[in-house]
Amino acid sequence: MRNMHLAPIVESTPPTHLDLCWQTEADTHTFAQQLAQNPALRSALVTLHGDLGSGKTTLVRHLLRALGVQGRIKSPSYAVVEPHQALYEGHTWHAWHFDFYRFNDPREWEDAGFRDVFASAGLKLIEWPEKAGDTLPQADLSLTITPQETHSPQDTADAPPRLVRLQAHTALGHACLQGLS
Repeated sequence: MRNMHLAPIVESTPPTHLDLCWQTEADTHTFAQQLAQNPALRSALVTLHGDLGSGKTTLVRHLLRALGVQGRIKSPSYAVVEPHQALYEGHTWHAWHFDFYRFNDPREWEDAGFRDVFASAGLKLIEWPEKAGDTLPQADLSLTITPQETHSPQDTADAPPRLVRLQAHTALGHACLQGLS
């Protein structure tokens, strides 16, 4: 009898997206903790989409903290980029948090000399990627945060729930989605 390799009867395809609802900032924190446990994230390019005040920077702060970044985690709104050293499970690596909100022309990305940063190893988290036009490399994972209007009499001064969609665009992005819920 010959050895034959048979394809599985049912093939599983990796998820291309994941939809979540964060009711509170604690949900954002829990998600960041989960995502930080995935080793694929350490070399991913993640774009963050959403209106002003949707929670992009809050998520980044929780994620960087979960990845072992110490000290103050500032918003890069004025500096455009904040570099970080992350220490996770005994390994040190780089993470960059970009905010292109103040860009008026996609050429500013090239003029700022970011090509070398994006060619290097490490996590890149990018707020307002659309302001850089098509100058950015392909995102591995995109994350869109949409605050929901609430009209309940029980509403408090707390932030409204957020609908969150994660979309994988590469094999690395698919790997980042693994194990999330």
